[in-house]
Amino acid sequence: MARKIEDIKKEMTRSFIENDEIKRIYGLNEGKSFEDEFSSVSLESILFYIVAFAMWTLEKLFDTHVSEVDDKIALLKPHSLKWYRNKAQVFQLGFALKQESDVFDNGNASFEQIESSKIIKYAAVTEATADSRLIVKIATEVSGKLHPITSAQKEAFEAYISEVKDAGVAINVINYLADQLRLTMEIFYDPLVIDADGNGILNGGRPVEEAIQQYMKELPFNGELVLAHLVDKLQQVKGVVIPHIISADSRWIEGGAYNNFSPVDVRKLPESGYFEITDFDHIKYTANA
Repeated sequence: MARKIEDIKKEMTRSFIENDEIKRIYGLNEGKSFEDEFSSVSLESILFYIVAFAMWTLEKLFDTHVSEVDDKIALLKPHSLKWYRNKAQVFQLGFALKQESDVFDNGNASFEQIESSKIIKYAAVTEATADSRLIVKIATEVSGKLHPITSAQKEAFEAYISEVKDAGVAINVINYLADQLRLTMEIFYDPLVIDADGNGILNGGRPVEEAIQQYMKELPFNGELVLAHLVDKLQQVKGVVIPHIISADSRWIEGGAYNNFSPVDVRKLPESGYFEITDFDHIKYTANA
């Protein structure tokens, strides 16, 4: 880990003033520090800072190099979940793989063509608990929101995964619409800051709903919804005195259609990899007495 510039400079200057020949040439006083003997704008101080900065830059480059090497080793490790996740995200629609390779043949394609072909914007890979297979959850982005890829795109992606996966590994690709989340809440609010309909009095908007949406955006792909963390988020909203979650329910695609809502007691991993709020019709606002 790179040292601080100040620490590097201090080591050099301490050695400098402890040298007997330097003491004689400069007429330094015994027991005084470099800072006592030299001004911060002196030529000596500036030169030591320049050298210290150069050494710090080199140490930072070494840190970056070690980090990059560690990441590449982790990605190259066969059979790892991280390896499969990386392979999902580098999928290129419309490009063929090089012969006997898991690398795409980009030929003379432009940078823009290559980047636009990478349609998998989000991916997560987990192991099934009931049987021996990998679950690959994927999503793209449409108008800034997570969205499944098309059926034709999924067919191409599954052919690619089948080509690059390790022999004998069963893979199930999950490409669903978002898990729907329904929140029933009672918000005890400060009537000086929020009105009875949930509107912000000073700046407008709907601060409770905006905070909920922000929490959902902050969840990583395939991240766990934790109701206590959502409450923590709402407690930071100005005007919210007590955010009370009465119930939380979610439903997901099963057999080609959404199933019935099921309760979320404490936490929940999205079956599709991501959630969306169905509506905010089940939030009741109560002025705090």
